[in-house]
Amino acid sequence: MKIYWDGKSKNIIGTRLLELRNEEGISQKTLAARLQTEGSEFNELTVLRIEKGQRFASDFEVRAIAEHFHVSADYLLGLTNERGKDTDK
Repeated sequence: MKIYWDGKSKNIIGTRLLELRNEEGISQKTLAARLQTEGSEFNELTVLRIEKGQRFASDFEVRAIAEHFHVSADYLLGLTNERGKDTDK
């Protein structure tokens, strides 16, 4: 399967990830470190590229981000504005 990338498109979760990270008041490096301790392979560059829309997030990365921030994957993917049952933000 080929994915065509025009360099201008943004993956949808980038905006939501940036928003959630800023609300928590943590850096990209801190988020990556936390995700690593939770069992995911993230680094600061991964977070940066996802936020800037330069990299797609895989299904397991979307799940890890959703679990970390206690939001639904649907929220990260822009399918709903409801964050999920585990948060009241």
